[in-house]
Amino acid sequence: MKVARFHAPGDIRVEDAAEPVPGPGDVEIRVRNCSTCGTDVKISRFGHHHIRPPRVMGHEIAGEVVATGADVTGWAPGDRVQVIAAIPCGRCEECRRGHLTVCPNQESMGYHYDGGFAEYTVVPAKVLAVGGLNRIPDGVGFAEASVAEPLACVLNGQELARVGDGDDVVVIGAGPIGCLHVRLARSRGAARVFLADINAERLEMSAERVRPDAALTGPDLVDQVMKLTDGRGADVVVTAAASGAAQEQALQMAARQGRISFFGGLPKDDPVIACDSNLVHYRELTIVGANGSSPAHNARALRLIATGAVPVADLITHRLPLASVLDGIETVARGAAIKVTIEP
Repeated sequence: MKVARFHAPGDIRVEDAAEPVPGPGDVEIRVRNCSTCGTDVKISRFGHHHIRPPRVMGHEIAGEVVATGADVTGWAPGDRVQVIAAIPCGRCEECRRGHLTVCPNQESMGYHYDGGFAEYTVVPAKVLAVGGLNRIPDGVGFAEASVAEPLACVLNGQELARVGDGDDVVVIGAGPIGCLHVRLARSRGAARVFLADINAERLEMSAERVRPDAALTGPDLVDQVMKLTDGRGADVVVTAAASGAAQEQALQMAARQGRISFFGGLPKDDPVIACDSNLVHYRELTIVGANGSSPAHNARALRLIATGAVPVADLITHRLPLASVLDGIETVARGAAIKVTIEP
Protein backbone atom coordinates (compact mmCIF):
# COMPACT_ATOMS: atom_id res chain seq x y z
CA MET A 1 0.00 0.00 0.00
CA LYS A 2 0.96 3.67 -0.23
CA VAL A 3 1.54 5.93 2.77
CA ALA A 4 2.74 9.49 3.38
CA ARG A 5 5.49 9.35 5.99
CA PHE A 6 7.18 12.14 7.88
CA HIS A 7 10.94 11.52 7.98
CA ALA A 8 12.20 14.97 8.99
CA PRO A 9 11.15 18.61 8.65
CA GLY A 10 10.81 19.25 4.93
CA ASP A 11 10.97 15.52 4.19
CA ILE A 12 7.58 13.85 3.75
CA ARG A 13 7.60 10.92 1.36
CA VAL A 14 4.79 9.07 -0.36
CA GLU A 15 6.16 5.53 -0.34
CA ASP A 16 5.30 1.86 -0.24
CA ALA A 17 4.57 0.08 3.02
CA ALA A 18 3.24 -3.28 4.10
CA GLU A 19 -0.45 -3.36 4.94
CA PRO A 20 -0.74 -3.19 8.75
CA VAL A 21 -2.03 -6.13 10.76
CA PRO A 22 -4.30 -5.42 13.73
CA GLY A 23 -3.32 -6.73 17.15
CA PRO A 24 -5.79 -8.58 19.40
CA GLY A 25 -7.55 -5.39 20.56
CA ASP A 26 -7.11 -3.34 17.39
CA VAL A 27 -9.24 -2.57 14.35
CA GLU A 28 -7.87 -2.17 10.83
CA ILE A 29 -9.65 0.30 8.59
CA ARG A 30 -9.45 1.26 4.97
CA VAL A 31 -9.00 5.03 4.98
CA ARG A 32 -11.55 6.76 2.78
CA ASN A 33 -10.79 10.34 3.81
CA CYS A 34 -8.16 11.99 5.96
CA SER A 35 -8.44 15.76 6.00
CA THR A 36 -5.56 18.17 6.53
CA CYS A 37 -5.11 21.10 8.88
CA GLY A 38 -2.64 23.72 10.00
CA THR A 39 -1.04 21.24 12.38
CA ASP A 40 0.04 19.15 9.39
CA VAL A 41 1.72 22.26 7.99
CA LYS A 42 3.61 22.82 11.25
CA ILE A 43 4.70 19.18 11.42
CA SER A 44 5.88 19.23 7.81
CA ARG A 45 8.04 22.29 8.48
CA PHE A 46 9.20 21.87 12.06
CA GLY A 47 8.40 18.32 13.15
CA HIS A 48 6.90 17.62 16.57
CA HIS A 49 8.41 16.47 19.83
CA HIS A 50 5.93 13.57 20.05
CA ILE A 51 6.76 12.25 16.58
CA ARG A 52 9.57 9.74 16.22
CA PRO A 53 10.12 9.36 12.48
CA PRO A 54 9.37 7.71 10.25
CA ARG A 55 5.67 8.21 11.03
CA VAL A 56 2.58 8.12 8.83
CA MET A 57 0.88 11.51 9.27
CA GLY A 58 -2.81 12.43 9.30
CA HIS A 59 -5.26 12.62 12.20
CA GLU A 60 -8.68 13.60 10.77
CA ILE A 61 -9.64 10.07 9.79
CA ALA A 62 -12.74 8.36 8.40
CA GLY A 63 -12.98 4.98 6.71
CA GLU A 64 -14.43 1.49 6.89
CA VAL A 65 -13.50 -1.52 8.96
CA VAL A 66 -11.69 -4.28 7.06
CA ALA A 67 -10.47 -6.50 9.92
CA THR A 68 -10.70 -6.78 13.70
CA GLY A 69 -8.42 -8.29 16.31
CA ALA A 70 -9.39 -11.49 18.10
CA ASP A 71 -10.45 -9.64 21.26
CA VAL A 72 -12.60 -7.00 19.52
CA THR A 73 -16.38 -7.18 19.75
CA GLY A 74 -19.07 -4.93 18.32
CA TRP A 75 -17.26 -4.10 15.09
CA ALA A 76 -17.32 -5.90 11.74
CA PRO A 77 -15.92 -5.46 8.24
CA GLY A 78 -17.89 -2.84 6.33
CA ASP A 79 -18.70 -0.67 9.35
CA ARG A 80 -18.23 3.01 8.50
CA VAL A 81 -16.20 4.73 11.20
CA GLN A 82 -14.60 8.01 12.32
CA VAL A 83 -11.53 7.98 14.55
CA ILE A 84 -10.61 10.38 17.35
CA ALA A 85 -7.25 12.13 17.04
CA ALA A 86 -6.36 12.75 20.70
CA ILE A 87 -6.34 9.59 22.84
CA PRO A 88 -6.74 10.11 26.62
CA CYS A 89 -5.47 7.36 28.88
CA GLY A 90 -8.79 7.06 30.72
CA ARG A 91 -7.03 6.18 34.00
CA CYS A 92 -5.22 9.26 35.36
CA GLU A 93 -6.62 11.72 37.87
CA GLU A 94 -7.68 14.19 35.16
CA CYS A 95 -9.49 11.48 33.20
CA ARG A 96 -11.20 10.22 36.36
CA ARG A 97 -12.41 13.78 36.98
CA GLY A 98 -13.79 13.94 33.42
CA HIS A 99 -11.05 16.27 32.12
CA LEU A 100 -10.14 14.07 29.17
CA THR A 101 -8.94 16.91 26.93
CA VAL A 102 -6.09 17.72 29.33
CA CYS A 103 -4.99 14.16 30.10
CA PRO A 104 -1.24 14.40 30.79
CA ASN A 105 -0.74 10.97 29.20
CA GLN A 106 -2.61 11.84 26.01
CA GLU A 107 -1.39 10.24 22.79
CA SER A 108 -2.45 11.00 19.23
CA MET A 109 -3.07 9.40 15.87
CA GLY A 110 -0.41 10.52 13.39
CA TYR A 111 1.98 11.28 16.25
CA HIS A 112 2.41 8.28 18.55
CA TYR A 113 0.59 5.96 16.13
CA ASP A 114 0.54 5.84 12.34
CA GLY A 115 -2.20 8.06 11.01
CA GLY A 116 -4.57 8.34 8.09
CA PHE A 117 -2.41 9.46 5.16
CA ALA A 118 -2.41 5.83 4.09
CA GLU A 119 -4.58 3.35 2.25
CA TYR A 120 -5.01 1.34 5.45
CA THR A 121 -4.33 2.12 9.10
CA VAL A 122 -4.76 0.40 12.44
CA VAL A 123 -6.91 1.92 15.16
CA PRO A 124 -5.15 1.01 18.42
CA ALA A 125 -6.90 -0.77 21.25
CA LYS A 126 -6.38 2.37 23.36
CA VAL A 127 -8.79 4.22 21.06
CA LEU A 128 -11.48 1.59 21.47
CA ALA A 129 -10.95 1.53 25.25
CA VAL A 130 -12.02 5.19 25.56
CA GLY A 131 -14.90 4.99 23.05
CA GLY A 132 -12.96 6.75 20.33
CA LEU A 133 -14.14 4.76 17.32
CA ASN A 134 -17.45 6.23 16.18
CA ARG A 135 -20.02 4.91 13.74
CA ILE A 136 -20.68 7.34 10.91
CA PRO A 137 -24.41 8.11 10.79
CA ASP A 138 -26.38 7.24 7.68
CA GLY A 139 -26.37 10.05 5.16
CA VAL A 140 -22.97 11.38 6.24
CA GLY A 141 -20.17 10.86 3.72
CA PHE A 142 -16.63 9.88 4.64
CA ALA A 143 -15.28 13.33 3.75
CA GLU A 144 -17.83 15.04 6.01
CA ALA A 145 -17.09 12.54 8.79
CA SER A 146 -13.39 13.39 8.63
CA VAL A 147 -14.31 16.98 9.54
CA ALA A 148 -15.92 15.75 12.77
CA GLU A 149 -12.53 15.82 14.51
CA PRO A 150 -11.86 19.56 14.04
CA LEU A 151 -15.54 20.28 14.73
CA ALA A 152 -15.17 18.35 18.00
CA CYS A 153 -12.32 20.69 18.98
CA VAL A 154 -14.50 23.70 18.14
CA LEU A 155 -17.33 22.22 20.22
CA ASN A 156 -15.00 21.85 23.20
CA GLY A 157 -13.93 25.49 22.82
CA GLN A 158 -17.46 26.84 22.63
CA GLU A 159 -18.66 24.79 25.57
CA LEU A 160 -15.81 26.19 27.67
CA ALA A 161 -16.65 29.73 26.49
CA ARG A 162 -20.38 29.12 27.11
CA VAL A 163 -21.56 30.32 23.70
CA GLY A 164 -25.33 30.52 23.86
CA ASP A 165 -28.61 32.26 23.13
CA GLY A 166 -28.43 35.92 22.21
CA ASP A 167 -24.65 36.22 22.21
CA ASP A 168 -22.72 38.50 19.91
CA VAL A 169 -19.71 36.40 18.88
CA VAL A 170 -16.50 37.51 17.14
CA VAL A 171 -14.35 34.83 15.50
CA ILE A 172 -10.84 36.01 14.63
CA GLY A 173 -9.36 33.77 11.94
CA ALA A 174 -11.23 32.79 8.77
CA GLY A 175 -9.63 29.41 8.13
CA PRO A 176 -11.53 26.12 8.42
CA ILE A 177 -11.62 26.32 12.21
CA GLY A 178 -13.01 29.85 12.05
CA CYS A 179 -15.71 28.74 9.61
CA LEU A 180 -16.70 25.90 11.93
CA HIS A 181 -16.84 28.34 14.85
CA VAL A 182 -19.22 30.58 12.91
CA ARG A 183 -21.57 27.73 12.10
CA LEU A 184 -21.45 26.14 15.53
CA ALA A 185 -22.09 29.48 17.27
CA ARG A 186 -25.21 29.93 15.15
CA SER A 187 -26.41 26.43 16.01
CA ARG A 188 -25.95 27.26 19.70
CA GLY A 189 -28.24 30.29 19.44
CA ALA A 190 -25.85 33.21 18.95
CA ALA A 191 -27.66 36.36 17.87
CA ARG A 192 -24.88 37.64 15.59
CA VAL A 193 -21.56 36.17 14.52
CA PHE A 194 -18.78 38.32 13.06
CA LEU A 195 -15.80 36.83 11.22
CA ALA A 196 -12.43 38.62 11.06
CA ASP A 197 -9.11 37.99 9.35
CA ILE A 198 -6.09 40.06 8.29
CA ASN A 199 -6.06 38.13 4.98
CA ALA A 200 -8.82 39.81 2.99
CA GLU A 201 -8.83 37.15 0.26
CA ARG A 202 -9.22 34.27 2.69
CA LEU A 203 -11.89 36.22 4.58
CA GLU A 204 -13.86 36.74 1.37
CA MET A 205 -13.59 33.06 0.41
CA SER A 206 -14.81 31.90 3.81
CA ALA A 207 -17.49 34.57 4.19
CA GLU A 208 -19.06 33.52 0.88
CA ARG A 209 -19.77 30.13 2.43
CA VAL A 210 -20.57 30.75 6.09
CA ARG A 211 -22.22 34.17 5.65
CA PRO A 212 -21.26 35.90 8.92
CA ASP A 213 -23.28 38.92 9.97
CA ALA A 214 -20.22 40.99 9.11
CA ALA A 215 -16.79 40.21 7.67
CA LEU A 216 -14.11 42.36 9.29
CA THR A 217 -10.54 43.12 8.27
CA GLY A 218 -8.04 45.91 8.77
CA PRO A 219 -6.03 47.33 11.71
CA ASP A 220 -9.04 48.91 13.44
CA LEU A 221 -10.76 45.63 14.31
CA VAL A 222 -11.60 46.63 17.87
CA ASP A 223 -13.25 49.86 16.67
CA GLN A 224 -15.27 47.95 14.08
CA VAL A 225 -16.59 45.52 16.70
CA MET A 226 -17.46 48.36 19.06
CA LYS A 227 -19.43 50.14 16.34
CA LEU A 228 -21.32 46.96 15.42
CA THR A 229 -22.25 46.41 19.07
CA ASP A 230 -23.13 50.06 19.87
CA GLY A 231 -20.06 50.38 22.07
CA ARG A 232 -20.86 47.33 24.21
CA GLY A 233 -18.41 44.82 22.78
CA ALA A 234 -18.81 41.12 22.04
CA ASP A 235 -20.16 38.56 24.49
CA VAL A 236 -17.71 35.97 23.18
CA VAL A 237 -14.46 36.41 21.26
CA VAL A 238 -12.76 33.35 19.78
CA THR A 239 -9.16 33.69 18.58
CA ALA A 240 -9.03 30.96 15.94
CA ALA A 241 -5.56 32.02 14.84
CA ALA A 242 -2.01 31.64 16.16
CA SER A 243 -1.76 35.35 16.85
CA GLY A 244 -0.77 37.13 20.05
CA ALA A 245 -2.05 40.39 18.58
CA ALA A 246 -5.47 38.78 18.09
CA GLN A 247 -5.50 37.65 21.72
CA GLU A 248 -4.69 41.19 22.88
CA GLN A 249 -7.43 42.61 20.65
CA ALA A 250 -9.88 40.06 22.04
CA LEU A 251 -9.46 41.50 25.53
CA GLN A 252 -10.17 45.00 24.25
CA MET A 253 -13.33 44.11 22.30
CA ALA A 254 -15.00 41.90 24.91
CA ALA A 255 -18.17 43.19 26.58
CA ARG A 256 -18.66 43.29 30.32
CA GLN A 257 -18.76 39.72 31.63
CA GLY A 258 -17.59 38.62 28.18
CA ARG A 259 -15.85 35.32 27.55
CA ILE A 260 -12.66 35.00 25.53
CA SER A 261 -11.49 31.71 24.03
CA PHE A 262 -7.78 31.47 23.30
CA PHE A 263 -8.53 28.69 20.84
CA GLY A 264 -5.40 28.97 18.69
CA GLY A 265 -2.11 28.35 20.46
CA LEU A 266 0.86 30.66 19.97
CA PRO A 267 4.33 29.77 18.64
CA LYS A 268 6.42 28.19 21.39
CA ASP A 269 9.16 30.78 20.88
CA ASP A 270 6.73 33.71 21.30
CA PRO A 271 3.91 32.71 23.69
CA VAL A 272 3.67 35.83 25.85
CA ILE A 273 1.13 38.61 25.28
CA ALA A 274 0.39 41.94 26.95
CA CYS A 275 -2.71 41.51 29.10
CA ASP A 276 -4.44 44.59 30.50
CA SER A 277 -5.52 42.95 33.72
CA ASN A 278 -7.70 45.94 34.64
CA LEU A 279 -9.91 45.08 31.65
CA VAL A 280 -10.24 41.56 33.02
CA HIS A 281 -10.87 42.87 36.54
CA TYR A 282 -13.36 45.68 35.96
CA ARG A 283 -15.26 44.05 33.07
CA GLU A 284 -15.33 40.68 34.88
CA LEU A 285 -13.96 38.91 31.83
CA THR A 286 -13.41 35.17 31.58
CA ILE A 287 -10.45 33.85 29.56
CA VAL A 288 -10.45 30.15 28.68
CA GLY A 289 -8.12 27.92 26.73
CA ALA A 290 -9.19 25.05 24.49
CA ASN A 291 -7.07 21.97 23.94
CA GLY A 292 -8.38 19.47 21.41
CA SER A 293 -11.43 17.35 22.13
CA SER A 294 -12.65 14.29 23.97
CA PRO A 295 -14.15 11.12 22.47
CA ALA A 296 -17.59 12.39 23.50
CA HIS A 297 -17.03 15.65 21.61
CA ASN A 298 -16.29 13.63 18.46
CA ALA A 299 -19.52 11.66 18.82
CA ARG A 300 -21.53 14.87 19.32
CA ALA A 301 -19.80 16.50 16.35
CA LEU A 302 -20.90 13.65 14.11
CA ARG A 303 -24.48 14.14 15.28
CA LEU A 304 -24.31 17.88 14.56
CA ILE A 305 -23.15 17.09 11.02
CA ALA A 306 -25.77 14.35 10.55
CA THR A 307 -28.67 16.55 11.65
CA GLY A 308 -27.56 19.48 9.51
CA ALA A 309 -27.07 21.70 12.57
CA VAL A 310 -23.48 22.32 11.42
CA PRO A 311 -23.10 21.74 7.66
CA VAL A 312 -19.55 20.94 6.58
CA ALA A 313 -19.72 19.52 3.04
CA ASP A 314 -19.40 22.92 1.36
CA LEU A 315 -16.33 23.75 3.44
CA ILE A 316 -14.38 20.96 1.71
CA THR A 317 -12.88 22.91 -1.19
CA HIS A 318 -10.18 20.47 -2.31
CA ARG A 319 -10.23 16.67 -2.67
CA LEU A 320 -6.85 15.17 -3.54
CA PRO A 321 -5.38 11.68 -3.94
CA LEU A 322 -2.72 10.46 -1.54
CA ALA A 323 -0.02 11.08 -4.16
CA SER A 324 -0.84 14.80 -3.94
CA VAL A 325 -0.71 15.10 -0.15
CA LEU A 326 2.25 17.51 -0.28
CA ASP A 327 0.29 19.76 -2.63
CA GLY A 328 -2.59 19.63 -0.17
CA ILE A 329 -0.43 20.63 2.78
CA GLU A 330 1.06 23.49 0.77
CA THR A 331 -2.42 24.65 -0.24
CA VAL A 332 -3.35 24.79 3.45
CA ALA A 333 -0.14 26.70 4.21
CA ARG A 334 -0.99 29.34 1.59
CA GLY A 335 -4.49 29.84 2.96
CA ALA A 336 -5.81 29.04 -0.51
CA ALA A 337 -8.41 26.53 0.69
CA ILE A 338 -10.95 26.15 3.42
CA LYS A 339 -10.74 22.39 3.93
CA VAL A 340 -8.46 20.02 2.02
CA THR A 341 -9.20 16.31 2.26
CA ILE A 342 -7.03 13.43 1.09
CA GLU A 343 -8.76 10.41 -0.44
CA PRO A 344 -6.37 7.42 -0.39
